Amino acid sequence: MPQESLDRSDLFQRCRRLVIKVGSAVLTGPRGLNRVMIHRLSDQIAELREREKDLKIVIVSSGAVASGVRKIGLGEKPRTIPQKQAAAAVGQGVLMEAWEEAFDKYGILVAQVLLTGEDLAQRHRYLNARNTLETLLDWGILPIINENDTVVVEEIKFGDNDQLSAMIAGLIGADLVVNLTDTEGLYDCDPRTDPAARLIPLVRRVDARVLGCATPLAGSVGTGGMLSKVSAARKCLASGVAMIIGPGRERDVLLRLFQGEPLGTLFMSQRRQYHGMKLWLANLPKPAGDLELDDGAVAALRRRGKSLLPIGVRKVVGTFGVGAAVRCLDEKGDTVGVGLTNYKSSEIELIRGHRSEEIESIIGYKHSDEVIHRNNFVLMGEIPEISEGEMHA
Repeated sequence: MPQESLDRSDLFQRCRRLVIKVGSAVLTGPRGLNRVMIHRLSDQIAELREREKDLKIVIVSSGAVASGVRKIGLGEKPRTIPQKQAAAAVGQGVLMEAWEEAFDKYGILVAQVLLTGEDLAQRHRYLNARNTLETLLDWGILPIINENDTVVVEEIKFGDNDQLSAMIAGLIGADLVVNLTDTEGLYDCDPRTDPAARLIPLVRRVDARVLGCATPLAGSVGTGGMLSKVSAARKCLASGVAMIIGPGRERDVLLRLFQGEPLGTLFMSQRRQYHGMKLWLANLPKPAGDLELDDGAVAALRRRGKSLLPIGVRKVVGTFGVGAAVRCLDEKGDTVGVGLTNYKSSEIELIRGHRSEEIESIIGYKHSDEVIHRNNFVLMGEIPEISEGEMHA
């Protein structure tokens, strides 16, 4: 049996926590929200819950803005944040009512959970969100999560629901994310422009070559595009979570996946890079500030596994307190990693470039020798960067 088939078989046999992300292109059509599709998906999810008694499922559902656009009667997708917020305010209720109606025939309760990047960027709010989702799952209630588009602004956006689904997977300790979209999966080039494009069935590592296969172009109702989905897969792999990008409009796609049918593209790593607090740090949507480091500090972090000392800090960007999550940058501006600071920004500004034994004489006390301890730092240097322009194209 091919290795990919063995991987899929093992994955679905041991899957106990599943995140299903459904894109706007799957859930909406020319007449607005596609209720038939929502009922088809709810039928499959209800059957999976009945068949796999230990399986816990969370849905990340797009479609609020697109539903609002259709209901209001706008001629095109809104471009400004206030327009998107207004459309989402109208459409979110329509979206949840459709999901609730679809699951009600099975006696399955659903819960609406709306999140922003700020909710998961602060450690205590991250833990509160996790506790709420764990309680809902324990009660047998199906959480349906969406980004809170009615209040979101650029500074607290996840980017899109692809990124949100990856963060939710880490939040609940999922085994698998199934990202349902309007394409068959990841191709070696864009199938919309190249008829010779071939589907890639299995990806072990998201590197520059894989990123080069993904287009940043989104559809008429979505916000992500394939590049966003591949970026989300990269985050999942770092968390030890498998992800499948699959054809959401295929009949019984979820049931067929669980039966072992080789649909879509499977992203599956051999190992888990992060867990616990480091997993949270690795997936932070918006760190609180930046520290620019000299070459010696970068080498100590990247190659020798050391902590960050004040002597290695060249520049402080942003205002933040003790315990804030900040990015560490090299002299070129590339991300080295993310860590929790032992000092607030104003104190780091005073002690930067100095030796640890000088800290107390400069600011009047010394919490620790390190600006960031290695135990509170996650290295990002080996993960390829995707520019914000590409992500939101």
